[in-house]
Amino acid sequence: MRVLGDLDEQGGDGLGTEKIPNTGSTRNPIFCQGKGRNVYSERRVQREEESGLTTEAEGKKRSRVVSGMRPTGRLHIGHYFGALENWVRLQNDPAYECFYFIADWHALTSDYADTSGIAQNTMEIMTDYLAAGLDPARSVIFQQSLVPEHAELHLLLSMVTPLSWLERVPTYKEALEQVKNRDLHNYGFLGYPCLQTADIVIYSAPAEAGKERAQLYVPVGEDQVSHVELSREIVRRFNGTLFTVRPEIVDYLIGRGAAQPEKYPAELRLILEDVSKVRKQGADASKDVRSTSAAPAIRQFIQESGLVNFLDAIPGANSFLDMPDPLVEPQVMLTNTPRIPGLDGRKMSKSYGNAITLSETDEEIRKKTKVMVTDPARKRRTDPGNPDVCPVYDWHRLFSPGEPGRLEWVRQGCTTAGIGCIECKSAMADNLIKWIAPKREQRIKWENDPKGVLEIIDDGSKRARLEAKKTIGRVREAVFGWEKKRKELASWA
Repeated sequence: MRVLGDLDEQGGDGLGTEKIPNTGSTRNPIFCQGKGRNVYSERRVQREEESGLTTEAEGKKRSRVVSGMRPTGRLHIGHYFGALENWVRLQNDPAYECFYFIADWHALTSDYADTSGIAQNTMEIMTDYLAAGLDPARSVIFQQSLVPEHAELHLLLSMVTPLSWLERVPTYKEALEQVKNRDLHNYGFLGYPCLQTADIVIYSAPAEAGKERAQLYVPVGEDQVSHVELSREIVRRFNGTLFTVRPEIVDYLIGRGAAQPEKYPAELRLILEDVSKVRKQGADASKDVRSTSAAPAIRQFIQESGLVNFLDAIPGANSFLDMPDPLVEPQVMLTNTPRIPGLDGRKMSKSYGNAITLSETDEEIRKKTKVMVTDPARKRRTDPGNPDVCPVYDWHRLFSPGEPGRLEWVRQGCTTAGIGCIECKSAMADNLIKWIAPKREQRIKWENDPKGVLEIIDDGSKRARLEAKKTIGRVREAVFGWEKKRKELASWA
């Protein structure tokens, strides 16, 4: 998910993760098998009337896609090819319902000392979203902090996330060691993965009887899979704390013969043995001990052993567990992103001064590309070069395929010294300018309509919040059970 770290970087991620071990116990082999009216809203309303925000066909809902970026200023071509191009493709695919946001709360994790630029940067990034092709009639585009349910879910998830999971995030430790110009010793930075998880799973679709639950996807590259894995672990642990155990499970565990009770771990056997002793005192005593002590003890044992492990080891036991599962475990959607180095050959970043933004003028593009690094082996005009190690050729492959014969001209000319680097850069700049022109035109249009941009932010945030409220409602009930309690109290005389 592209909310991690400084999205000043191409395809940026600043907090990596290690895969968190399965929480199941390894103490016994049987339990070790863990498996306002305006043209924008009118277009949106028209589209929803035609197809619905969530379409259903043969009992199956559209899958949901969630991703976002931190507001660090104007976006560059690395952001486009690293994320935006794929976001546009997904929003145009009828199989997906897309939620794209501006992660302004995430900007506070490292820029809390000076928040003066966040509002303008939020406007800049939304302008770039629209210029790149994101369509508020086809996807929900919103501002994170305008959906407070993200923060509430973050709080609840933080209650169950072990501190050690957060401290083990490799790039968290790296940032503490390498970042010297700001103090990152705060919970906001440490707890970044919890907020990231809340950002994703607050858009979990509800489970409905007889219908397949919609999947929740996060488009990432291979280097970011671990981020989603940590989110999955957090959700699994959270859902795993919400189950209740019905007393009937006691009789099931004592009486079933498929898995020999003698193979149960010692802690579970002791619980069942105590019940067996009480059974001799009569049915009333047995029923009482099942409800008051045995079922709670079994629930505690399941939590310590791992819910998934318990259910894998004792098939059928799930019939005696009430598991609300209000949150969907997010899935990875692997995306291939092209290599697009910066002007100096390093990773493209505004902080390195080696990026081309989506708003650059033709003159600025030509000036910047003239000084691009090339194959270091070409020290003289007569030296042959290798396009495969040249950043200029990487850019040609992005911007020149539409010009017949241009890529062949570059490869042939470079490897035989038939062309010089200045010629090669100039040809690439011509095609880059052609490519960026319509996006820049759209950006200028939205720059001249800031009220329209703000309107889109507000409208999208209202739409997002409608969905977030549904999820947080299910979560609150699963955690606190107030709806159930109020019904109980309403029946009192």
